Amino acid sequence: MARPLIDAASLESPETKAEAASSEKPVPTKQPFVNRMVLTLYRVFAIIVLYAVLIGIIVYAFIMGFYAVNSSWAAPVILSAADEKSLDFREKLVTSQQTIEDLKVDQNKLNSGLEEMKKHRAALLALEPQLQEAIARQQQHNLTAGPELATLDNEKQSDNAKTAQVLEQLKDMEANVNKDLAAGLITKADAATQLSALNQAKNNYTDSKIGEVLLTDSVLDKTTTGTDSINVLVKQAELRSEVAQLDIAINVADKQATEDARQIDRLRQAITTAKQSPYYLNSLPSGGQTLYFAFVPYTNQARAAVGAPIYDCYLNMVLCRYVGTVKQVFPGEEDATHPIFKTAIRGFLIQMDLSHPNSGKSQTVFLGRKPLLF
Repeated sequence: MARPLIDAASLESPETKAEAASSEKPVPTKQPFVNRMVLTLYRVFAIIVLYAVLIGIIVYAFIMGFYAVNSSWAAPVILSAADEKSLDFREKLVTSQQTIEDLKVDQNKLNSGLEEMKKHRAALLALEPQLQEAIARQQQHNLTAGPELATLDNEKQSDNAKTAQVLEQLKDMEANVNKDLAAGLITKADAATQLSALNQAKNNYTDSKIGEVLLTDSVLDKTTTGTDSINVLVKQAELRSEVAQLDIAINVADKQATEDARQIDRLRQAITTAKQSPYYLNSLPSGGQTLYFAFVPYTNQARAAVGAPIYDCYLNMVLCRYVGTVKQVFPGEEDATHPIFKTAIRGFLIQMDLSHPNSGKSQTVFLGRKPLLF
């Protein structure tokens, strides 16, 4: 097989090839002015954005660190009478006041009833000695009169027996009068007179027997415990029972009146405590005056003193100005959200007396002094 012929170009030296290649490249042209300007602006914009981001990070870190260590900031709060807490507070306040009025009415009724029951009890107790004296007198009288009446009853029975014997004899006299009248020995008038006298004697005997029976009853009453004595004892027992019932009712009414008085005192103390709440001030008619409040975390409590100056700052920390003072500090605990960190925090509310009302809408204000001294 025949060997391939050697290309003459392969026999050229490398220097010769380089010169030939260089002689074949096109001549470079200058970049347009617009491309250079765009590239320059892009680099400047990138540098500005980079520095802006860096400055933003530094400012953000500074703000975070500032509010992490600052102990004088407070967050203004706008309270409205239509807020849920304000409405709930007003409802409870009205309910407590109405309860106090109801308890006062009940207490007046109890006091009137107590006074009447005490008067009734005093009247019943005044009857007790008189009743005891009457029972004692009656018993003493019965001890004396009982034997006397028993003796008189015996005498009455003896008299009646004698009278009965006399009446037996009068029957013969009545028969004789009738015989004489039939024989014409006496007139009818004389007979009527004699018969009437005989009849009167019989009537007297009957009355005497009735009197003896009544006397027997009286002897029974004086010498034994009869129904009249039992009735007196029943009345005495009823009087004592009524006094005992009045004692129980008076005791219960006294305890109820005392408890009502304590309840009224507790409600008044609760209302007094509630009046130390900002929601109480918010529920009162303000007469067109706006009330300004602020939330203070417990970590900043030392700066929240009545009369402490309040400063409002631009950018929440610089170029501060005096806007008012702390008017009142409320003891109740409140929950809020940190205005910067957006975390839940605990603290309390203060009332601000502002000369610049717009500061009540600021994100934060500072108590005591300017935070950065300028």
